[in-house]
Amino acid sequence: MASPSALLAVEPHGRLLTAADLAVMPTHLPSGDVDFELDKGRLILTVPPGQLHGRIQSRFAKALGIQGEDAGHGVVLTETGVVLSRNPDTVVAPDVAFIATVRLPVRESPEGYLETIPDLAIEVRSRNDTNSEVREKVAVYLVAGVRVVWIADPVTKTVVVHGPSSHPCVYNESDTLPLDEIIPGLQLKLADIFPI
Repeated sequence: MASPSALLAVEPHGRLLTAADLAVMPTHLPSGDVDFELDKGRLILTVPPGQLHGRIQSRFAKALGIQGEDAGHGVVLTETGVVLSRNPDTVVAPDVAFIATVRLPVRESPEGYLETIPDLAIEVRSRNDTNSEVREKVAVYLVAGVRVVWIADPVTKTVVVHGPSSHPCVYNESDTLPLDEIIPGLQLKLADIFPI
């Protein structure tokens, strides 16, 4: 989860921004690379994550690619824009997402963002992510129809699993994450995800 550096309540000409507005935002400013998301029409500026975040993200993607996509259970995506709601628009880019075969082919918005809600969204916590920001993002995912949300914490080497009708479950480095309802037979050992 790239850390929000600021919540910019940008409402040009008295209106909230849309996915079409987001699609033409710059990805590079004089100060460096930037990413943006939309939260109910308001622009969120995020900063690129660090190398540890990237390593964990790529390990999740690799494991889901081998055990999920290569096995024919769906497709894995990284940092792909997903339209979670419209009017006002909410567009996020989960660190890793998985869409089960039953939801394929994916639907795309005119801007090229996914309109198919992922079955699984994974966010890797960044240093500056607050607990309230994480809780809010999990809630937004679940309300939009994401079946399972994983929040990976590089510091504690834990993953908190959230579902729409269950209490969050915490898995530590010695555990294996279950995901049979989306990827049958998945064996994802957290010791293989978190670098030493």
